[in-house]
Amino acid sequence: MNAPHTSSHGFAGVAYADTMQRACSLVPALRDRAARAEAARVMLPETVSDLQRIGALRILQPKRWGGMEYDFVSYIDVPMELARGCASTSWNVVNLSIHNWMLALYDERAQAEVWGKDPDALIAAGIAYPQGRARKADGGFVISGKWNFSSGVNIAEWCMLAVIVRDGERVIDHRMCLLDKSQYEVVDDWHTLGMRSTGSMTVIAKDVFVPEYRALCAYDIRGGDTFPGAKGNPHPVYRVSLNALGGHGIAATAVGNAMAALEHTLALVKERSTNYTGLKMRDQQIVQHRVSTAAVKIESAKLMLRTDALAAQEEANNHVVPDLQQKLRYKRNAAYAATLCMEAVDALHAVTGATGIYQSYPLERIFRDAHALGAHISLNFDAQAPAWGLVALGGDVVNPTL
Repeated sequence: MNAPHTSSHGFAGVAYADTMQRACSLVPALRDRAARAEAARVMLPETVSDLQRIGALRILQPKRWGGMEYDFVSYIDVPMELARGCASTSWNVVNLSIHNWMLALYDERAQAEVWGKDPDALIAAGIAYPQGRARKADGGFVISGKWNFSSGVNIAEWCMLAVIVRDGERVIDHRMCLLDKSQYEVVDDWHTLGMRSTGSMTVIAKDVFVPEYRALCAYDIRGGDTFPGAKGNPHPVYRVSLNALGGHGIAATAVGNAMAALEHTLALVKERSTNYTGLKMRDQQIVQHRVSTAAVKIESAKLMLRTDALAAQEEANNHVVPDLQQKLRYKRNAAYAATLCMEAVDALHAVTGATGIYQSYPLERIFRDAHALGAHISLNFDAQAPAWGLVALGGDVVNPTL
């Protein structure tokens, strides 16, 4: 087995403030590249290089493998900052970094196979369990399926694929199976309204054998320290309930995207308020009202997500696994935060008038990205709110992965 990464190229000693500053410094470059990245429909090589250079993808990777092993709030802060430059880049950082977090939960052998060869290895995923099927086999599972929305899979060396394990028609398990890129097919079908440069393509696997140590049980990632990698990775961040808070990262992308919309709108209004003739935009009360309302929605969304992340970390620090109602509250909050951000972007887009319909103006892309973000099931408030309401009212919600 390969030893944990200890080279001078690791990020274990990088201070949180330094990482945030480096993320902020990338924003201008990400804005400059956004149009080219959209045309390519994937993250540009120079962006991937920049992210690896500053360690943005390794914020939740264990220190023993050269990662930063930050607290869970980093899953909010870093993507939120990067989304000010490009929402698609932020989205991929969310996914690629949380998959590093997930790998820390796997058996030590799986961690060594990936990080022992390359601590910078990129891991994509297909997270919809119903899209994959599996049957038990000697020493592991045989899986097949077709998973869409696998962000960054075009550049990933590995992919975690969710499957439902059945014995006949009876469901007996849910697993996240780690496959090498030689074991699956990538279908280039990512042609979308927004989030165009995420490269969220479809993955197909057919009758692939996955050893059990590379098949993480979904019931072990509901919070606590029952996961196989707990002994080697005892940091409390790995005890956070992923199934309850996984959506917070992409909600943070929605916040950063809305922050960019506000920044661009304020700059536009200020520019138009320096004209020598005509009514200045900043003197119109409706403009003042719209930008103020948008700002408070964005700030509220940011506060909600960070508060949840800090609370979840505190629970993990104290070996507390949140109950079902609390987990559903977290999921509800992420969706509501994203909804607030979509409302803010819509209001700001209206302020720009005809300028906002030109592809040359950043808010056109930001508007499309906001609505593409809102289409994700984790950020759909209509989908996430009722379950919390049902439990709060004394009803039952059955979800074995939660």
